[in-house]
Amino acid sequence: MIKKFDVYITPLKLTRTIHLYLPNNYDYSDERYPVMYMYDGHNLFFDEDATFGKSWGLKEFLDSYDKNFIIVGIECNKDGRKRLDEFCPYTLPSSRLGSLNGKGKVFMDWVVEELKPYIDQNYRTIPFRECTGIGGSSMGGLMSLYTVIAYNQYFSKAACLSSSVSICMDELMDEFNQHEINPDTRVYLSHGKKETRGKEHLQQVKDNLESFYHEFVNSDASCMINITNGIHNEVSWELENPTYFHYLWRH
Repeated sequence: MIKKFDVYITPLKLTRTIHLYLPNNYDYSDERYPVMYMYDGHNLFFDEDATFGKSWGLKEFLDSYDKNFIIVGIECNKDGRKRLDEFCPYTLPSSRLGSLNGKGKVFMDWVVEELKPYIDQNYRTIPFRECTGIGGSSMGGLMSLYTVIAYNQYFSKAACLSSSVSICMDELMDEFNQHEINPDTRVYLSHGKKETRGKEHLQQVKDNLESFYHEFVNSDASCMINITNGIHNEVSWELENPTYFHYLWRH
């Protein structure tokens, strides 16, 4: 079942909608569940809510999956370019996406200090980091990667699909020097071949992902790279649902 409710992002002084997935047996059980926090929550479950009229089909997938989860889908800021600022951890005066006033750290501080405690208090979660993951695509994929590095004490798993990491490679690599990565961390990194502009661009994408792969492996954590045949849209990301859920949660 899907519940929608508004929350207040205190540091940004904004109200935002949460799209919450609960297992179908939630009301008839005392079971507690692992949690995935996911960006762009409006794009996860229903086509009618999705920005471009197509969702990840995550409700249908989870309804038939053999492991139960709670999903906390957080809507993005839909006001102009503000999604880019919220979903970027760093202020970048110049990038391929233009100038970005990064609010990602402020946003994630709110998630761990206010949103996660609220979810844990009001729903039957398993609150420990071992049972808490993060996921997203594009700028949400960037934020998922940033989060599992910088907030590793809260999140042990990350699904980073088609992540926009090229805009801040140096900054992300610096994060590894500032934070300890727990060896039980698992990270899924993917990108579609049809998202790139030719073989040279695809190779650069692969090189970027391999850089993160080696950083996680050198920390004794686990990482998977999946180069798909997909393009940069929800149709392709829906096809990855079984792959990243299985990798993150079944190993």
